Amino acid sequence: MAEAGLRGEGFVLRPWREADLESLLAHADDEQVARGVSDRFPSPYTRADGEAFLAGRVVDLADPVLAIEIDGQACGGIGARPGTGERAHSAEIGYWLGRAHWGKGTMTRAVSVFAPWVMRELALYRLHATVLGFNIGSAQVLRRNGFLEEGVQRAAVFKRGVLHDLRVFAKVRRNLDDDH
Repeated sequence: MAEAGLRGEGFVLRPWREADLESLLAHADDEQVARGVSDRFPSPYTRADGEAFLAGRVVDLADPVLAIEIDGQACGGIGARPGTGERAHSAEIGYWLGRAHWGKGTMTRAVSVFAPWVMRELALYRLHATVLGFNIGSAQVLRRNGFLEEGVQRAAVFKRGVLHDLRVFAKVRRNLDDDH
């Protein structure tokens, strides 16, 4: 992907940069953002956490892990973690967005740009996501982008003292020429 990134309506998806640290901290240090994502995303989100992320010590930044830039600021992230071995044809998608940008359709549009791109780029037949049971907004983002709910892993996640179900969504294609 060119440094210019993937353009969508009101945002650009592009590689993370060291210069993103301040905007990353401003948007990531929010309990409401952290509550719906993996514990790799801590709360509070400290300067050391941001530095570790941007240095590639939290997720592999060699994978397609991109900043969601809005008005010149990194306000969220979207990425895919490819499978290995016999699961190399699939990847798990994950994303987050600063609360100031919730409810505007930004994440739905970001997934609509990222999902087909990453499926082509990595020659994937399957892109899947897991969503905590209470995270209705994230489930809607996936449904609006053609992901089907495959089931629920009951009592799968224990987060901050509460047991949660995990909803599983996936988008598949049978051959590499399909866009769905």
